Amino acid sequence: MPPRRSLGIRWDRLGRWALLGVFALVLYLYIGPALTWISTYKEASRQREAVAELRAENERLEQRKAELKEPGAIEREARRLGMVKAGERAYIVEGLK
Repeated sequence: MPPRRSLGIRWDRLGRWALLGVFALVLYLYIGPALTWISTYKEASRQREAVAELRAENERLEQRKAELKEPGAIEREARRLGMVKAGERAYIVEGLK
């Protein structure tokens, strides 16, 4: 007569599966926040670069503002844009190059 197999619970296997399930759950709970932290870190880096660019542009514009406050600067800028005072004649010179 062949040996009879026990139909009882194999506690060693059940324990391994339970441990594996707990490990998977803990891993799942850590992955979400970790991915969020990584994407937030990358976005913050991009924003720091954008702020640095905007600060450089702001500094350039502040210098330009200071230049335009000098006497005669507005008139020089207007003439550079092709404007003339009332009563003046505008001449266009072509073919100098």
